Amino acid sequence: MQDTDYIIVGAGSAGCALASRLTENGRHRVRVLGAGGPARRFFVQMPLGCGKLFYTPAVNWMYSAEPDPGLNHQRDHIPRGRILGGSSSINAMVWIRGHRAEYDEWGAENPGRGWDEALAAYRQIEDNEAGGNDWRGTGGPLFISRNRKGLHWLVEDYIAACAEAGLPYNDDFNGAGQEGAGTYQMTIRGRRRNSAARAFLRPAMRRKNLTVVTGAQVTRVILEGNRAVGVEYLRDGRPCILRARAEVILSGGAINTPQLLQLSGIGPGELLQSMGIPVAVENANVGAHMTDHHGINYTWKMKVPTYNNILRPWFGKALMGLWYLALGGGPLAKSINHGGGFFRTRPDLDRPNMQLYMQAFSTLLPRAGERPLLTPDPFPGLSLGLSNCRPTSRGHVRIASPDPLAHPRIVANAYSTAEDVEEMLLAVKFLRRIAAQPSFARWVEEELRPGPQVQSDEDLIDDFRQRSGTVYHPSCTARMGADPATSVIDSRLRVHGVDGLRVADASSFPNLIAGNTNAPAIMVGWKGGEIVLRDAR
Repeated sequence: MQDTDYIIVGAGSAGCALASRLTENGRHRVRVLGAGGPARRFFVQMPLGCGKLFYTPAVNWMYSAEPDPGLNHQRDHIPRGRILGGSSSINAMVWIRGHRAEYDEWGAENPGRGWDEALAAYRQIEDNEAGGNDWRGTGGPLFISRNRKGLHWLVEDYIAACAEAGLPYNDDFNGAGQEGAGTYQMTIRGRRRNSAARAFLRPAMRRKNLTVVTGAQVTRVILEGNRAVGVEYLRDGRPCILRARAEVILSGGAINTPQLLQLSGIGPGELLQSMGIPVAVENANVGAHMTDHHGINYTWKMKVPTYNNILRPWFGKALMGLWYLALGGGPLAKSINHGGGFFRTRPDLDRPNMQLYMQAFSTLLPRAGERPLLTPDPFPGLSLGLSNCRPTSRGHVRIASPDPLAHPRIVANAYSTAEDVEEMLLAVKFLRRIAAQPSFARWVEEELRPGPQVQSDEDLIDDFRQRSGTVYHPSCTARMGADPATSVIDSRLRVHGVDGLRVADASSFPNLIAGNTNAPAIMVGWKGGEIVLRDAR
């Protein structure tokens, strides 16, 4: 039996930042348990390699949701990183903090968790290529690319078309305002993905007080009375026990954290009893309130070359590979999202409720994902995607078995409210409005998906139910709040009813952030380290 001061379960976006903060002063011994392996694979390092990683079991939990009525009873694919860095090692690398109003909503119920505190943390975290100002930080551990060089020339025409449709240019979605069209900042440094493992964990591993254990899947939090004292985990098929002199902190993410809490006897009493798991703390909110962004792509065949033309043929792949390896440039050194934006579907809304993605290539692949994104269509194609920023639909995560190696049941309940359906209907109409503007339309040969025959409201709704899917931002399954009747943890990340146990990851979000969730997950881990250290005094 081994022991340490703090155990961090999970080496993802939040866990890496948390480990870095907790080991800074050298006073505390910290052990990180990660189920996956090192993040040194070639396709992990190469930015556009994310297209392969979405379907690679060696680095991915490969979760699937239950058949969803809101998606015409299809089973959605939910990739989650099973590797050091977690999903920051397999994602599309977009750095979006979200709208300040979301954080103010966090802070309304959770003291110290509002926008001012979040902004201060982000400025500490960032080393932003765009330079420091009231909104951006420099000198922090995480380099953020401005992402202005080497983009496909159609990005400029996409931004111009957005302006013609009434959505003006925005130079910085993380600045004074979120609304508008532009290009995304990226967690890319040079030619390589800048994951949380690279930015936070790897430098921290040089410290003597940090130990990182890979291939360690935690199966249960050990409780003695109402206190967490350690964890059980499997490594190379062998059971191990690690005890914590101070605290256990769960950073497994929105799927794995509620699963582990339930396996440990913390969760919905009826569910746990049905699985033969003794109920230590009954809390129906564990695994509930799951919120996710769902999106859809519209695709056009273009009159001019896109990345399809150079990434489809073998000789094009070879040429782009040489460009990347020799000079660190070309499309392989970029994300799949070359432009983006945020807009409101109705003028009466106080902030954007939809997010845009512009991709200078197309992959009309089946939902099961037989083809990776590195094999685009055999014609010049371009995709514009969108996702809902503030959905009202709620799902849940529940264990399907007392076996800790079994995947949990994930129920998304996409488009289960009339509000979400109506907003998405307005959104896809606006997407077509952008595509109809002169700056974009002059390059279009034909609309391929959904196709010009899809025009009525009924047909548009059926189309996005058929073709939508998660954009991989599940959150809120162990949400933060003052009242145990509606939450799992308090504002200091402590699990209600259990001493010595905290949660610091995307599951802790009180509500879903409007935008990509990697940045707020890292921020939660960073702030979590600050909170734990303050409480340890």
